[in-house]
Amino acid sequence: MKGLLKYLDKYKTESILGPLFKMLEATFELFIPLVVAKMIDVGIKNQDGGYILKMGGLLVLLGVVGLAASLTAQYFSAKAAVGFSTALRNDLFAHINSLSYSEIDRLGTSTLITRMTSDINQVQTGLNLFLRLFLRSPFIVFGAMIMAFTVDVKSAITFVVVIPVLSVVVFGIMLISMPLYKKVQRQLDQVLLTTKENLEGVRVIRAFNRQKDEIKKFDGENDLLVRLQVFVGKISALMNPLTYVIINGAILVLIWVAGNQVYSGAITQGETVALWNYMSQILVELIKLANLIINISKALACANRVQKVFEEKSSITDGTKEGQAARDKNKVVFDKIRFFYGGSKEPSLDNISLSVEKGQTVGIIGGTGSGKSSLVNLIPRFYDVQDGAVLVDGKNVKDYSLKELRDKIGVVPQRSVLFAGSLRDNMKWGRMDADDEEIYKALDMAQAREFVESKGRGLDFMIAQEGKNLSGGQKQRLAIARALVRSPEILIMDDSASALDFATDARLRKAIKEGTKDMTVFIVSQRAATIRNADVIVVLDDGQMAGCGTHKELLESCEVYKEICLSQLSKEEVQ
Repeated sequence: MKGLLKYLDKYKTESILGPLFKMLEATFELFIPLVVAKMIDVGIKNQDGGYILKMGGLLVLLGVVGLAASLTAQYFSAKAAVGFSTALRNDLFAHINSLSYSEIDRLGTSTLITRMTSDINQVQTGLNLFLRLFLRSPFIVFGAMIMAFTVDVKSAITFVVVIPVLSVVVFGIMLISMPLYKKVQRQLDQVLLTTKENLEGVRVIRAFNRQKDEIKKFDGENDLLVRLQVFVGKISALMNPLTYVIINGAILVLIWVAGNQVYSGAITQGETVALWNYMSQILVELIKLANLIINISKALACANRVQKVFEEKSSITDGTKEGQAARDKNKVVFDKIRFFYGGSKEPSLDNISLSVEKGQTVGIIGGTGSGKSSLVNLIPRFYDVQDGAVLVDGKNVKDYSLKELRDKIGVVPQRSVLFAGSLRDNMKWGRMDADDEEIYKALDMAQAREFVESKGRGLDFMIAQEGKNLSGGQKQRLAIARALVRSPEILIMDDSASALDFATDARLRKAIKEGTKDMTVFIVSQRAATIRNADVIVVLDDGQMAGCGTHKELLESCEVYKEICLSQLSKEEVQ
């Protein structure tokens, strides 16, 4: 939590003025019992209507001034809390975007969404209440006790006893509830994960008629969340009845003692009422303090979760070495690389060496889980190798700044992700300053122009969230066009034509080969037909390089490649 306090630096004035105005309000409130005592002891006792009106006017004045102070305090506290959470949310979002694939894989999307939304909202609520009440409530509790001593020392001893007892109850419940609130937030992550998976996989769930199973699974996760919330709620709910019992017991003792003092003539009836009012003020403020502590407990648990995300440091950092890359004939080199995913004991890629010349097209093929995507993800440094090196233009990718490296590369991922907005805006993700002519050229090359023009609005066609109003093949072609708009030196197509028919796939490959000139192209595919005409074909098998060469060379030297071709192509096509 301490690391997050820096976000209050811009709101120091509000963070000070808010509590101070609340203390000002509390100060006026502490004088009210004394005014009431005077009304009883002087006005009512002497049946002096003028005095009663005078004191009544004073009560109204104290109330109005207190209200004005309270509203001012609310304004400053809300401004500080909302400003704090806004800055925190912006920085957290930026930090999450700086994390590498490894950290995001480990943390999980659902957890990050919960911390961006629910957790920060809870911190905002807790901070707002803290600024309003953390000085006011203790100030009134101890102020009421001090004022009680000014009225009658013997009766005020009750306050000295009851306040420590109440403190033990309040802080004891807080210490028990804080760890439980952390469990509640973790279970909320799980509920969000189940919801996210269900919504994203709705077509698969309905295709397999698993709606009832998913509903049952969600009910189970949600029931566990409810049970945890009810359990911690029951513990927190003890706060109010326990404080009521202690305070009301203290009021009984106070009236007994004060009554004897009135009987002996030590204090007046008005002063007894003042003492009772002070005890009532303590009761109200302790209830507020109890609720404040419950909210602070939640806020601290959530703040710690947010802080842990900030403590995650990206394993992918900008290169620190200066100097130009060597412009040699090799565009990309894999030098005896070895790569593990986080937590894995076996390497996903082991002892891979490969040199790719500028302008070459490299096809990468292999069975599921053979390491095809892992290999190309090392070029833009989505992941880093544990052993060996990946070189681009003769320079280790770890020595590049991430911007410089990724500006050279266009990536078409396995899952074609498009964003809600116009087609033009989506294409400009490739290059912000691309004009319409360049975008249409990329659409032509990606075999997407025909269907784009059929939509009737051209580049102003609006794409729904995640491209829901497009087919799988259309999304893939637009994702390819987006990468081509970039005019990258290196183009990576990670199984990005799997939804295309063979004729469209063939036209796409021909257009890319003719239109990319000196661009180095990596094509990852399960289809032998897609990569058979590549300059170099890399065959991966269980993280090992099973073969490397042209189509004809591999048919003679690589059994794995030959089996793939024979399973997909006719004998005439294989040759």
